[in-house]
Amino acid sequence: MTPRHTDLPKAETVSLVDHLAGELARAGVTHVFGVGGANIEDLYDAVHRAGSIRGVVAKHEFSAVTMADGYARTTRRLGVVAATSGGGAMNLLPGLAEAYASRVPVLALVGQPPTGQEGHGAFQDTSGRAGSFDAREVFAPVSRFCARVDDADSLTELLPRAMAAAQADPAGPAVLLLPKDVQQAQVQLPSRSVARMPGVLPTAAAVARLDTVALTAVADTLRGADRVLVIAGEDVAATDARAELAELAGRLGAWVAVTPDAKDVFDNSDSRFAGVAGVMGHANVGDCLRRADVCLLIGTRLPLLARGGLDRALAATEVVCLGPEPPFVPGTTLLGHLSDTLRAVSDLLPPRRRACPQHSGPLPTVMPSPDPQARGRTIPYTQALAAVEAALPDDAHVFVDAGNAGASAVHLLPAPRHGRFVVALGMGGMGYTFGAGIGAALATGRRTYVLAGDGAFFMHGMEVHTAVEHAAPVTFVIFNNNAHAMCAVREKFLQGGIRSDDLFFPTDLGAGMAAAFPALEVTGAEDAAHLRRALLRSNASCGPAFVALDCEPGELPPVPPLPVLHRSHPSHRNHREQGELP
Repeated sequence: MTPRHTDLPKAETVSLVDHLAGELARAGVTHVFGVGGANIEDLYDAVHRAGSIRGVVAKHEFSAVTMADGYARTTRRLGVVAATSGGGAMNLLPGLAEAYASRVPVLALVGQPPTGQEGHGAFQDTSGRAGSFDAREVFAPVSRFCARVDDADSLTELLPRAMAAAQADPAGPAVLLLPKDVQQAQVQLPSRSVARMPGVLPTAAAVARLDTVALTAVADTLRGADRVLVIAGEDVAATDARAELAELAGRLGAWVAVTPDAKDVFDNSDSRFAGVAGVMGHANVGDCLRRADVCLLIGTRLPLLARGGLDRALAATEVVCLGPEPPFVPGTTLLGHLSDTLRAVSDLLPPRRRACPQHSGPLPTVMPSPDPQARGRTIPYTQALAAVEAALPDDAHVFVDAGNAGASAVHLLPAPRHGRFVVALGMGGMGYTFGAGIGAALATGRRTYVLAGDGAFFMHGMEVHTAVEHAAPVTFVIFNNNAHAMCAVREKFLQGGIRSDDLFFPTDLGAGMAAAFPALEVTGAEDAAHLRRALLRSNASCGPAFVALDCEPGELPPVPPLPVLHRSHPSHRNHREQGELP
């Protein structure tokens, strides 16, 4: 019998933003980061009314994206950022570019002017009409999915597609453009009796079946190798494949090196640990590679920073790559979801664990001592990072910014055994860590360390204010050398002298932050012992802490000044002849 109209399920009508907030909560999102404004205020109001998601307002949209990024990297959940139109929307771009390049799942919800005003001189019009530029064309290159929500009902299709695209291989940002009037519109939902059950919102794409021919070839190659060097990358952390990595390395009797952005994917105290690969890394990795029969790349495409100084040895060694994307170096490749791929390869190898051959381990590069005539009291990187290591909790997260301090930390500081060690090498933007560390701390509740120089601090360090407002358990450690010191080092070694424009007037950052934020625990560390005490004190607190220490701008970090990246300057040849560059 044909049912009467009154027998059909009744549709529920809600505003688009209420529906959106509800779907985010159902998908496990706990925080939305961003900066408010007229064309996104309705979404913030819906998040506030729902109460199940915490809205965190940053001081700048770039930092809001990095908060979502840090949230995603430490939880392996979707990070969400929301911003208004115009300049707010454009400020998202560098953060989304980092997430795109580093394969981090982020959903950006971007307000737009009301549709009726577009093409008629609307404030912040980015519709592509009447001479305005099109926001879709701007965001498309830094996103896996970008769409404009033209009417309320289309969100029920576009939101699941966006969330799935952000979390598929390769992961990255998805962008939904939301006109203000569409946000306010009503959307009809089917009754709960016919609605999909909570928790089934699409996330990552289904895992593809492995290529059996490639799998067999990889297993045969590895079984025939006496000495294997594994170089493991960020995708091991993104897929939580640490146990599978350790199991495969044990069966192979392999040395294990890591890329600079994946220091936490293998226990740094394990006897197999060979060190960090590439230009910020350890000489032992190159020694192991030259002794290896096979170099096995796991979860890394081996970009330039991770292979600098290794190209010649890689060309002479058989290379095998396991991961979702092909590598930047030639070799045998088995594509697929990483944890499944690792298990499949391990299952084809003998089950017994083998000891790895002897090696020297990640001995740090010895650099010249700082200038004894350096002005004032300064703390060398080696001493400062030893103090950080002594205080760092095993379950802490560490976010390392760009610059000399960051390169030193990658080289010298062991990763915590049960926390992330994050370096944003996708775009390498300065100031990334301030938002990312806050996002990670709020998401996990764990003590999070931000290690940054004064140059990065002056870019986005005012996000400390956000940490204070939300009582985030973040310890900001600022290495203040009153300079863009990596630029100054490059000028000295690659351009024949240091220019004064990269040297700053001295600034007392500790005094400034103490005056600005009376509730913030601030320390100006005078020596390494003082630094260690301040860090231990911050570990025992519940909220943020700020520790500044003075460094010498002329001190070389224990790594080369990244000469492998740029060799076009005419002075490079002379420096190489004098032995200053590799």
